[in-house]
Amino acid sequence: MKNNHQKHITNILSFLLILCYPIYINSSYAVDNKNPLDSNERINFENDLIPIFTKFGCNAGACHGSAAGRGEFKLSLFGGNPQADYVAIVRQIAGRRINLMHPEKSLVILKPTAQTRHGGGRVLKKNDVPVQLLHDWIRQGARYETKRHLKNVHITPKKQIVSDLKQTIQLKASAHFSDGTTKDVTRWTVFTPEDTSAIKINPATAIAKLNRRGRHIIIARYLTEVIPIEFIAPLNDKIDINSNTNNTVEKTDEIIASNIVNNIDTEIRKLLATLRLPVSANADDATFLRRVTLDLTGRLPTPEHVNAFLAKTDTKKRETWVDTLLASEEFNVYWTMQLAKLFRVRSRDRNTQGVYTYHQWLSKQIRDGVGYDKIARSVILATGDSHQVGAANFYRTVDGPREQAELMSELFMGARLRCANCHNHPLDKWTQDDYHGLAAIFAKIENEQIVRLKPTGTVIHPVTREKAQLRIPGERFLSVDAVDGRKELADWLTDPANPYFAKAIVNRLWKAMMGRGLVEPVDDFRSTNPATHPDLLTALADDFITNGYDLRHTLRQIALSNAYARSANATPQNRTDDRFYSHALKKPLAPEVLADAISDVLGVPDTYGAEPEGTRAVALIDPNTRSDALDILGRCSRETFCETSVGAADGLQRKLHLFNGDLLNARIGVPGSRLDKLITSSTLPMDIVREFYLAALSRHPTHKEQTFWKQHIDVNVSANTQRATLEDMVWSLLTCNEFVTNH
Repeated sequence: MKNNHQKHITNILSFLLILCYPIYINSSYAVDNKNPLDSNERINFENDLIPIFTKFGCNAGACHGSAAGRGEFKLSLFGGNPQADYVAIVRQIAGRRINLMHPEKSLVILKPTAQTRHGGGRVLKKNDVPVQLLHDWIRQGARYETKRHLKNVHITPKKQIVSDLKQTIQLKASAHFSDGTTKDVTRWTVFTPEDTSAIKINPATAIAKLNRRGRHIIIARYLTEVIPIEFIAPLNDKIDINSNTNNTVEKTDEIIASNIVNNIDTEIRKLLATLRLPVSANADDATFLRRVTLDLTGRLPTPEHVNAFLAKTDTKKRETWVDTLLASEEFNVYWTMQLAKLFRVRSRDRNTQGVYTYHQWLSKQIRDGVGYDKIARSVILATGDSHQVGAANFYRTVDGPREQAELMSELFMGARLRCANCHNHPLDKWTQDDYHGLAAIFAKIENEQIVRLKPTGTVIHPVTREKAQLRIPGERFLSVDAVDGRKELADWLTDPANPYFAKAIVNRLWKAMMGRGLVEPVDDFRSTNPATHPDLLTALADDFITNGYDLRHTLRQIALSNAYARSANATPQNRTDDRFYSHALKKPLAPEVLADAISDVLGVPDTYGAEPEGTRAVALIDPNTRSDALDILGRCSRETFCETSVGAADGLQRKLHLFNGDLLNARIGVPGSRLDKLITSSTLPMDIVREFYLAALSRHPTHKEQTFWKQHIDVNVSANTQRATLEDMVWSLLTCNEFVTNH
């Protein structure tokens, strides 16, 4: 009974100490008067304890750092808000998480050491250093005080080439503070491999070991600093360019270097040489012609274009053809569709007039060669009747200011600012102030049919519960009196020094041409998701800016590079390469492009809603236009960004329809089709085969293919008699991988 009474008194005293905390911290009283500590030796909550919570996963999203916390205890994600964490530990539940009289009995110690029930089990051992730090902090009064702030963290090594997979690498981290002091924080830094199967890290010693070759990223986290570490293990010990000889890296480098035509190839060569990756041969003329025509115009080259191109001996014929495509109306139509997808142009609430006006405006920008910076400024600053002012429809794409902030940041910055809505971005610099401050700019725009300023518009910051102040993300707050912050936003965004704008769009252009972004996903730019070729991305962005933000210029640079011109046929040494461009990546044709290609080869146009017959899929203004074919092929609704892999590109539905559905079978041999016309004009069967190879694959059949068809087609019998066999031939071409991809 006496013990229970003493325990009750102790709890009351601890509770009173918490309630009187402001008086307590201002007094000269120390819990341990026998061992007074110098202020320099005091445990600092933010710099010493927050790293512990992060190191052992206490403030991770799967634990107390989740949106709702765990066990009625919530910490900020990865310690993004130390002040809130302090309140949660010291003030909440009447201060019962700490015991100033008996620190070792504090819940903040008893729980993680599993001395009392803890949903997460035992996280710390009773005698571990983290427990001693927590104990000492409580013994010192559980204060929140700091005389220094973290400035930056230095990681070594930041980048390393590993030649031997048996080699281990010691990771180190040192923190630099505002008072000029430096501290080794390796043991409190969290090192997380991007691919845990590729790298193993001992969390206690911070020693890393690679399990397989390639380029691998480790994320180092200490307090608010998140830093990428790059390890490269060459993919080949020896380069076997020719089947009969082994060649050194230098020989490969020499071969690559001899083909350099611009900065693109210079940068690609550097990494390929480091990885000891040999390059595939250049694609032949027929392959290049089909690839570049599809990439720049979304159309197959006609048989006439194929024959004319293959017959030319001019060494500049590829350059001439690229320039012809860039100047064509087909380019304008196709890249209007590309921008319409990027800007998510679609009808909402039956707003067909607005979507038409928006599409026509984008088309004019492409046709007139307007710089991308001017396009961005136009939509950000737009006001007026959205049925008459195309750019004003930018504000009718999504529903509210927060969604508008997310659209703007992903579109023009390639950054997922949405991750900072509920908490600071766990892998980037973006804060809740950035997110809600940008949303506050758009809250002052009314997004009805008439887009206009709405001076009273606000958003509420979820932390302060007050009106969010207008803010340029990552930069500065605007004046508290600011009503329209869009000009300052547009000026900052399109300034040549902006680190996001130019890189975001050239990365998307690169993906459109090469099949993969230098940063992937393309809307996830952050230091912890580095580009495969960072210097190349910077060079492309700088060149884009220097040349007036001209989309055609950058597309031309990419199209005429050796990296773009490589064959998709991988060698045994580079077949595992899916991001370093030692060979071309095979790209599924976009649904609209594939639909048009099928129509062109068959000679039978498809129908789209109420559009006139002959309308091409790439020219459709509204993605909601009725079309069974486009639904089957997996078109994007544009409700979100369309930059992941083609929706149904590898889906069972698409394959079944290609193999056995009306998408092909109902049109292959109908009257008026290409096949029907060739048969009725008494064209020889093997000539029909050659015609379809030119139309579908933009090449002549190989000797092996000709031999195959001669075994199945009787050259002495009329084509009409063999109509069924010829229909099967056409079907086989339109369902093969070579047709449905741009290789």
